[in-house]
Amino acid sequence: MKVGFVGLGAMGHAMAERLLKSGHTLIVCNRTRSKADDLIDQGAVFVETPADVARQAEVTFSMLFDDASTEEATFGKDGVATGLSQNAIHVCCSTLSLAQARRLRDGHAERGQTYVSATVLGRPPAAAAGELFVITGGAEEAVKLLRPLLECFGTQIFDAGRDPVQANLVKLSLNFMIYSTIEQMAEVFALNEKAGTDPRKIFEIMTNSFYTAPVHKNYGKLMVEHEYDHPGAPPVTLGLKDMKMFLEAGGDYDVPLPYASVVRDRLLSAISAGDADRDFVVLMERARQDSGLK
Repeated sequence: MKVGFVGLGAMGHAMAERLLKSGHTLIVCNRTRSKADDLIDQGAVFVETPADVARQAEVTFSMLFDDASTEEATFGKDGVATGLSQNAIHVCCSTLSLAQARRLRDGHAERGQTYVSATVLGRPPAAAAGELFVITGGAEEAVKLLRPLLECFGTQIFDAGRDPVQANLVKLSLNFMIYSTIEQMAEVFALNEKAGTDPRKIFEIMTNSFYTAPVHKNYGKLMVEHEYDHPGAPPVTLGLKDMKMFLEAGGDYDVPLPYASVVRDRLLSAISAGDADRDFVVLMERARQDSGLK
């Protein structure tokens, strides 16, 4: 299949490479061309604009940083919507506000175009290994057609419903659970460290008893090892963006989200402490600081 990919950041690049290695013809576009060099060496075709991608592809994926970049790449002068053919599909994998998710859904619908949201859970290494969790929202036939492509980088595919916005809300909700779990672990590690128990011992007990989920094992390991600056780490600023969008979603539906406010404030405190660009598991250090630990 001819597949397009717009946005080759750490996650997008890994996903695009999985599609290419699965035997699909890959057309790519990225603001910084050099990020596509290794994909081009493997046979991908580079084009200058998202519209050029959509003109050539049967399915165009986009994986961009935020609402503004997604809006421009989709509905801008040379955006995906400009080049998308009648029988093609745009699949957006970005983490977006619900307002932007609705703009994508409605903007494509007004143009008679097929649009699916396919948000993902996992970090770039999981994408490179084909082990992401994918959450879809969109027309049933389109989602069914996309499944073989999604399985190139996703180990499990979950269908959130027929409205693409549902997938975006699920993604924001599960991201909140990640951040709130990190906050829980940070408080537990800090308390036990203050009492004289090495957090590594708590981590060992935790992950070999009741708390065996990847969120505990993967993030907990980074926390107890104080691995806040490894390559490709998702920064605190990304976490704050997600939490603000989750709180906005609560406002949309008149649902109070008190724990989300706590996590947002902890992320803000990390930024104030100079940790804006460090892995968001650095929340561990705010709990330690509050505990008087050095």
